[in-house]
Amino acid sequence: MTVWLTLAAVALLASLGAALVRVWCGPGRADRMMGAQLAGTSGVAVLMLLAPVNGWDVLDVALILALFAALAAVGFVKAVSADGGGDPEEDEDLAEPQSARNIADG
Repeated sequence: MTVWLTLAAVALLASLGAALVRVWCGPGRADRMMGAQLAGTSGVAVLMLLAPVNGWDVLDVALILALFAALAAVGFVKAVSADGGGDPEEDEDLAEPQSARNIADG
């Protein structure tokens, strides 16, 4: 059983590596934030898979990491909104890309 959990954790570590590459080289701020979200989610999953192997105390760390990832997303949305209110749909430039607006306009 622990061999399968370890193999699954290694696969998730590969996903975490890809997310860190996206954070480092992402073309835009939103892409980098999504990479950071994937890194947080992958980190939580790895910790939860390794909890039976390394001890159940690791679950506390996983829950704190999940909380930090959620707070980072909220902080990002507040930072990129026009007035800092946290509603990205207020600013049309952030809500939808230019190409989508051109298609919708006809």
